[in-house]
Amino acid sequence: MKVIIIGGVAGGMSAAARLRRLDESAQITVYEMSEHVSYANCGLPYFVSDVISRRDNLLLQTPEALWNRFRIEAKVQSMVTAIDRQAKTVTVKNLATGETYDDSYDKLVISTGARPRKLDVPGIERAMWLRNVTDADEVKEALQTVANKSVVILGAGFIGIELAENIAHMGIDVTIVQRSNSILGQFDPEMIEPLHEKLVKHGVKIELNVQAAKITESHVLLTDGRRLEAGLVFTAAGVDPDNSLAREAGLKIGATGGLWVDDQQRTSDPNIFAAGDAVEKQGVLTGDQTLIPLANLANRHGRLVADVIAGREVRAHAATGTVILGAFGAAVGITGLSEKAAKHAGIAHQVIHIHPNNHAGYYPGSKRLSIKVLFSPTTGQILGAQANGEDGVDKRIDVIATAMHGNLTIEDLMDLELAYAPQFGSAKDAINIAGYVGNNVFGGTTPTLQWHELEAARAAGAQVVDVRSGGEHGFAHIPGTLNIPVEQLRDRIDEIQIEDVVVYCQVGQRGHIASQILKANGAKVRNLDGGYLTWAAGERALAY
Repeated sequence: MKVIIIGGVAGGMSAAARLRRLDESAQITVYEMSEHVSYANCGLPYFVSDVISRRDNLLLQTPEALWNRFRIEAKVQSMVTAIDRQAKTVTVKNLATGETYDDSYDKLVISTGARPRKLDVPGIERAMWLRNVTDADEVKEALQTVANKSVVILGAGFIGIELAENIAHMGIDVTIVQRSNSILGQFDPEMIEPLHEKLVKHGVKIELNVQAAKITESHVLLTDGRRLEAGLVFTAAGVDPDNSLAREAGLKIGATGGLWVDDQQRTSDPNIFAAGDAVEKQGVLTGDQTLIPLANLANRHGRLVADVIAGREVRAHAATGTVILGAFGAAVGITGLSEKAAKHAGIAHQVIHIHPNNHAGYYPGSKRLSIKVLFSPTTGQILGAQANGEDGVDKRIDVIATAMHGNLTIEDLMDLELAYAPQFGSAKDAINIAGYVGNNVFGGTTPTLQWHELEAARAAGAQVVDVRSGGEHGFAHIPGTLNIPVEQLRDRIDEIQIEDVVVYCQVGQRGHIASQILKANGAKVRNLDGGYLTWAAGERALAY
């Protein structure tokens, strides 16, 4: 069996190596248009600033190593320019010599990845991007030699944020220009605001709700008329699936613009498979097709392609889109649906916010985490989660992603037995606390109100009561709220508007106690979910 794989890196190389392990007799050829067949593209932003100092550490495999270990023929600087499905051949152009030739296949795998989204901005040809090792070499040299030590990055997605952090570490002024009202649009505003604040604190300028109108030799002109100095400009406005080859071959393209595949990664041609960023994925919660350009999915689906070609009966799992990003010591992570994504999809949901410590508070170095979980109001099914903090974000997002994969409910989180020692966690881990709070909300014990619903509740006549201490209230509070510490609540019940009252504390725990006291006294009461910390983060996000 002769198998041709178009594109290396994650999806293509996973398919090639797995297929060799399953079939020693298969003839496997990988055509890769760049100079490197397998490299760690997620490490590229850290290479340009010398956080990763050795270039060789980015190169995972070479053509020579692949041949010696796997007898896989990997040809770099070799661009497949056409697919003839009827003849079952591909046309290949050697980019180094200009030579063009045809090669035949029994099975074909497309793993062409994604390309940087091209912005329709005059002067955009001056902008650089970061897609492969060659790009990283050029970016690194440009950053070290640029005369005007100022950089403008167009786009506040993952690559844009990572680039900004690494460029700032080099002592270069950097500004991010983002057309929407928030960085990292996958997240909800109150959950991404702490990272926004951290970036600004470390000197990264962030311009929201504006776009580049023109790029000159020394400036970026914005749509609001301002001029930003720009010795270098980077485009980081997302990626588009690189499926032009598939389109020209007449393969089915999905509604997302990604290459359509079935649950065995087979395209509309039964002899052609596809994996990686060029391919659309099925969202686990909405059932809709989506684009998720992540290396772990590319690796997973590349392996699955090899299994199917080798005759194994396997099928792809729907994707949750679990991702994490770190910058300046802070981290943000997400899995599944955000609140705005759930609303957009019309999926009924309940929300909880918690702010526990990453490990036992009495052990030195404890840091606060903020976690948001969405779940079904009828079944308790976990729909998604987000987290931010300085330590422990990855652990909690991974646990919830695993719980979602196992179809656990919000209440099941109460009973998870997680590793505990004071330097690693708490006897009641953050995950367990999410389960406890979710149990209270799901079971109807504690009616809650979200931070963005508070003003509407007040407009409808609700009284808002701060049940924290007088000192906490004096330091910072929601304007126009009455302060009655929870310890005094029973003695001052006559000050409460029994018909409609909202209580809040710092994170929600004392608010829960207060709501139970007021319920026992006949009040119609709601606890502000996540307390003052969540409300304040949300309000700051709206102010950007």
